[in-house]
Amino acid sequence: MDKRVETEAPAAALSHADIRSILIGIMLAMFLAALDQTIVATAMPTIGRELGDVTHLPWVVTSYLLASTAVTPLYGKLADIHGRRVTLLGGIVIFIVGSVACALSSSIWLLVVSRFIQGLGGGGLIALAQTIIGDMVPPKERGKYQVYIASVFFSSSLLGPVLGGVISEALHWSVIFWINLPLGLAAYWMTDKALRRLPRHERPHQLDVLGALLMTSATMTLLLALSWGGVLYPWFSLQILGLVLLSLGLWLCFAWRLRVAAEPLIPLAILANPVVRDGTIAAGFGMGTFIGLTIYLPLYFETVAGLSAAHSGLGLIPLTCGTVIGATASGRAMTKLTHYKRVPLAGLVVALIGTAALAIFSGRLPLVPFGAVLAVISLGFGTLLPVATVAIQNAVAMHQLGTATATANFFRQIGGALIVAVFGAIVLGGMGASGAGLSAETLKAGAVDREIMVRLFTYVFAATFVGFALSLLFLARMKELPLRGAAKETAKELTAE
Repeated sequence: MDKRVETEAPAAALSHADIRSILIGIMLAMFLAALDQTIVATAMPTIGRELGDVTHLPWVVTSYLLASTAVTPLYGKLADIHGRRVTLLGGIVIFIVGSVACALSSSIWLLVVSRFIQGLGGGGLIALAQTIIGDMVPPKERGKYQVYIASVFFSSSLLGPVLGGVISEALHWSVIFWINLPLGLAAYWMTDKALRRLPRHERPHQLDVLGALLMTSATMTLLLALSWGGVLYPWFSLQILGLVLLSLGLWLCFAWRLRVAAEPLIPLAILANPVVRDGTIAAGFGMGTFIGLTIYLPLYFETVAGLSAAHSGLGLIPLTCGTVIGATASGRAMTKLTHYKRVPLAGLVVALIGTAALAIFSGRLPLVPFGAVLAVISLGFGTLLPVATVAIQNAVAMHQLGTATATANFFRQIGGALIVAVFGAIVLGGMGASGAGLSAETLKAGAVDREIMVRLFTYVFAATFVGFALSLLFLARMKELPLRGAAKETAKELTAE
């Protein structure tokens, strides 16, 4: 029997103080997950030296990536079944436990296992935060609140690398995990009472355990192939091909399970929804391309522009600042425009023009004009983020909000991993073909011919152009549904459909 849990008070009944209290709490929870993905990177060399194992150091990053990506859809489903508050608080607790275990780790493999536990908690925090905003604010007003999410990523991307380096050198690497304890407890305390006032739309169904296991296994094997390919093993080695085939088989089994399960992990209605599908693909191509650019641009700054490793990170500031500005402008425009897609469509065209300029003038633009072009690209791309998220949430019923939001985030992460792998194949594969070395360490050491790097980054910028073009294509295909003015109204209209 389908027993629904619906509170009578609509989201509009929440006072401004309630919304502010909930926002601060969920932003702090998001900051936990976002910061942990950036703060560890600069502390890695110190961790490897002190734990006496540099060879297996990449697993510290990979284990978190595997766990956090795989459980993202599970959090969405659990939030729709058991409610946002219990699910979010559970994620925070798991994240804190994992952080304490990381800080106490005495070997690299204990740290790897602890990071996996930490990822199990952190994987759903970002998607749940977006879902909770969807519960509080009607779709018509929701775009401007997505700006807070962009701001969290902006601050974590700037603070994380700096804090990681300073803490590991001045104090001890374990402190980067200990700081999660007070932050996590503060997030728990701030959201516990506030989230009790959220309108509830969950339905007490059962979790499809077999489907969850199949999807998690398929995701982990695919991410292992993408993480190891071209780094530990050649792309066409038996190990990588075996992982890809195993992942394909598991995905086929998961697709079968979706068709036969009484209550599939991801409802077929969500996957068949054209707005969800096109919005997720558009955001996946856009976000994946943007992530790939941010990962490999420091190599460009070091090998082509001649910057030091310390200054190469500063070159990314125009890329991160522009994203927040673009998301802010687009989110606010959604509250006033009927045809809200026009802003990100124009923004992606601007990003394409900037990317084309990078590809055409690769290696010939001075640093200041190059940074200005990056700012233009990120400004245009940033307009996509709030529109894609709100459009997806606006297209589903309220009791499916958590599942739809988490599913969209999940496929964005998978798309990002795929595109980053493509960028890596272009750079590292091109280096191998030139005989100049295969590893990123070789590139960073400056033992690479500048002209070779200019040519390879011409291909990288061309691939960036293709990624943004595909994002533009699917955004143009996405149906522009009218944004509902109230969350309760959205639930009733979509249920009636």
